Amino acid sequence: MNIPIDQAWLEAVMLAGVRIIAFLVIAPPFAHNAIPLRIKGMLAIGIAIAVSPVVTADYTSPDTAGFILGLVAELVTGAALGFLVYIVFSAVQSAGSLVDLFAGFQMAAAFDPQGMINGAQFTRLFQMTAIVLLFASDGYQLVIGGLTRTFTVLPLGGTLDLSRPVQAMITATAGMFLAALQIAGPLLVVLFLADVGLGLLTRVAPALNAFSLGFPLKIFLTLALGGVVFAVLPRVVAALVQQITGILAGVR
Repeated sequence: MNIPIDQAWLEAVMLAGVRIIAFLVIAPPFAHNAIPLRIKGMLAIGIAIAVSPVVTADYTSPDTAGFILGLVAELVTGAALGFLVYIVFSAVQSAGSLVDLFAGFQMAAAFDPQGMINGAQFTRLFQMTAIVLLFASDGYQLVIGGLTRTFTVLPLGGTLDLSRPVQAMITATAGMFLAALQIAGPLLVVLFLADVGLGLLTRVAPALNAFSLGFPLKIFLTLALGGVVFAVLPRVVAALVQQITGILAGVR
């Protein structure tokens, strides 16, 4: 029995799979360790086969050295795209870190081996909530859609202009800090005013030792007003997903 094999089609799918698996290993929500590596590999193969009509249209089979260089280039491209998504998505985690810092929860920071983050309660809570929202709102499909569109703007074997991803990373980092302040800003202002009030109270009545009440007061304020910040997360995640798809479509 003779089974014909299209070598060019197979090489193109392999190159696309390398870009996709490098992206999935780094980019959230797929980078979470709760998703097994074999699932990520199966998902990468499935997406590579799905985009095969696009990636094989203008692909020409190179020699062995060219194919190996192509594998390395696709690995770097996928990792760069995944890191861009990671930077944008880190805005939610950074907002939780700011809340933990101002509320005094950083003393209880611990390493989360699943999410690969080191933070306290609100850092991990915001990060887990954002991942759940991505899956519940089908936002992960938009991320995958943005990844598949990169094969149109940056075909296999194309040269990656490093200035574009670097500029996108700088813009994404600035946007991450701005988004983190916008998410946690109202609660941070309340906690700052609480510290100012305790300081003034200590100046008025030094014997009262108002700072001994500071920690339980800030815990109460954080838990009471944390729901306000928590209620904003769905809209924040939706806006971040739109920003991610725009970045993936614009990187060349």
